[in-house]
Amino acid sequence: MSERFNVADIFGENVFNDTVMKERLPKNVYKNLRLTMDGKQELSKEDADVVANAMKDWAIEKGATHYTHWFQPLTGATAEKHDSFISAPKSNGKVLMEFSGKELIKGEPDASSFPSGGLRATFEARGYTAWDCTSPAFVREDAAGATLIIPTAFCSYTGEALDQKTPLLRSMDAINKEALRLVRLFGNTEATKVTPSVGAEQEYFIVDREKYLQRKDLVFSGRTLFGGMPPKGQELDDHYFGAIRERIAAYMKDVNKELWKLGVSAKTQHNEVAPAQHELAPIYAECNIATDNNQLTMEVMKKVAYRHGLVCLLHEKPFAGVNGSGKHNNWSMTTDNGVNLLDPGKTPHENIQFLLVLGCIMKAVDTHADLLRESASNVGNDHRLGANEAPPAIISMFLGEQLEDVVMQLIDKGDATSSIQKGKLKTGVKSLPDLAKDATDRNRTSPFAFTGNKFEFRMVGSADSIAPANVVLNTIVAESFKEVCDELEKAENLDMAIHDKIKELFTKYHRIVFNGNGYSDEWVAEAEKRGLPNIRNMVDAVSALTTDKAVKLFEEFGVFTKTELESRSEIKYEAYSKAINIEAKTMLDMAAKQIVPAVVSYSTEVANSALAVAEVGCDNSVQKELLADITTELKAVKEAQAKLSEAVCKAAKLTGAKEQAVFYRDVVKTAMDELRKPADKLEMLVDEEYWPFPQYEDLIFEV
Repeated sequence: MSERFNVADIFGENVFNDTVMKERLPKNVYKNLRLTMDGKQELSKEDADVVANAMKDWAIEKGATHYTHWFQPLTGATAEKHDSFISAPKSNGKVLMEFSGKELIKGEPDASSFPSGGLRATFEARGYTAWDCTSPAFVREDAAGATLIIPTAFCSYTGEALDQKTPLLRSMDAINKEALRLVRLFGNTEATKVTPSVGAEQEYFIVDREKYLQRKDLVFSGRTLFGGMPPKGQELDDHYFGAIRERIAAYMKDVNKELWKLGVSAKTQHNEVAPAQHELAPIYAECNIATDNNQLTMEVMKKVAYRHGLVCLLHEKPFAGVNGSGKHNNWSMTTDNGVNLLDPGKTPHENIQFLLVLGCIMKAVDTHADLLRESASNVGNDHRLGANEAPPAIISMFLGEQLEDVVMQLIDKGDATSSIQKGKLKTGVKSLPDLAKDATDRNRTSPFAFTGNKFEFRMVGSADSIAPANVVLNTIVAESFKEVCDELEKAENLDMAIHDKIKELFTKYHRIVFNGNGYSDEWVAEAEKRGLPNIRNMVDAVSALTTDKAVKLFEEFGVFTKTELESRSEIKYEAYSKAINIEAKTMLDMAAKQIVPAVVSYSTEVANSALAVAEVGCDNSVQKELLADITTELKAVKEAQAKLSEAVCKAAKLTGAKEQAVFYRDVVKTAMDELRKPADKLEMLVDEEYWPFPQYEDLIFEV
């Protein structure tokens, strides 16, 4: 019998949330902290000391011995340095447990060893972490005991952002300011804040740990660099939403429990399309909290998997031939008086504020499609985007039948007078009720789809932080809001000006709207006619960060400086080169130390068999044919090894970050593909008892 517990009893029990703060802080300190969280004032040193002491006492009651500033450097992971609460021993040998406001607010990790894109030299070590009071602290329990985790931003000694959180918070300030201007146009004087909200659906694979450890490619790169498809893949669609296996169900239960304790609202879990693939989706949260929660989710999934003798694979394409994993970023904007700016209502044609917001988003996405594409670019996503499992690399918007009809009415007639309404779905079974049917279908091939009261950006990779995508979304929409409000605030006849502006936006930027099959070749051709960019890989995408258009955008809203953008560009090129270099070296290692020796051993067995059969006067043509096939492919492996080794050596001699990344993409990666091809053929020829590591069927069907 599995353990029973009440979710409501444990939810948020390890979080220093608003309820805990109200209980433990003096009223005046709590009030001042809330004002600080709302961005209305700085927290005084005296108040910070009180908050820190209360946080320390609460954490110690939870069993915490250490605290850490938890931040998100540009490595794709999180970082932390633990300090205990103990102070210097007293003369009697005892210690006090202390935690000051200064220690809460500021930390000083070494900034020289994190990616900085040239912002920091190796000998320049100082960096700072700053407490993000808008994201609650929490106690994490693991093998080390309990630790107080304090979410922070991370910047260099000279002030540049070295993390994902700082620009995210800046972008949230930008969209808040401009969105408030827009809602004021429609008479909303009660709202004091507009916050982007996000729900990040997390896809992942689970494999057995013992089998994982036998695969150097999974250990070093997160994906299989060799592997032939098993007889059965995902073609029967029987895994999708299928019954969850016992071992996976036990794992999911423990993941949920840990996340609920940490205040992460894990809501949905199910089997995904590919064998061994699954999904976890939370309820929406404010953008920066959702980003922290998603990082926590990935960490918890990996940690809990270890306890269960499993491994959680977050790579976008761990197995060739079956679907890869993404992270659908569901984005919306809500005022603090409860208005969702992306809720069209029952009659969208009459919801003028919504239509203006929609037009602004169309403008933003069309104008900055290259930046949005770049925000979802990483090495792993290059294997996923554009395949029949993920959005194409072309940015477009799906509006659905209802909104598209309203948009076209305004474009063609100048006015929208009706909206397609919901219908009834009749099942044809008397015992089943008629179901209310949405006014529009969904489009799973669209990278940026309207799904009722939000936009779902489906390009983000499963291993990535959602911060970059939301930084771009927040900033480009803030720019659209600003430009529109600059014009409308001067209008003599506001109602007419808004009407004309909506029509203008819909007409000018309608090319970004596509409601059809994004997987089709016809769409690629159509997108080219429309002038929409088709950025096929990460290396090509990175240049979007440093265009004059991007620099102007981000500097205007204080999200990035030109220097910060250039540093991120450098980091991305370096990350691409390093990832491909690791993969290439792993392939060479596996081929030389595992595949070739195994094939030689098996071919020797086949050769001995051929000789033995011939000696007794029987036909040995099958053995000879098999031996010939093996020898042919083995020779191809050796030739491809030499070519890949040479390419890796040449790549190492290149010094320019972009030049090197281009070489890794065009030369090294091509050589890797050439090595994999004969090796995968050999896997089909060699007796599986001789094959040196677990095959696909062992990994994805035996969990």
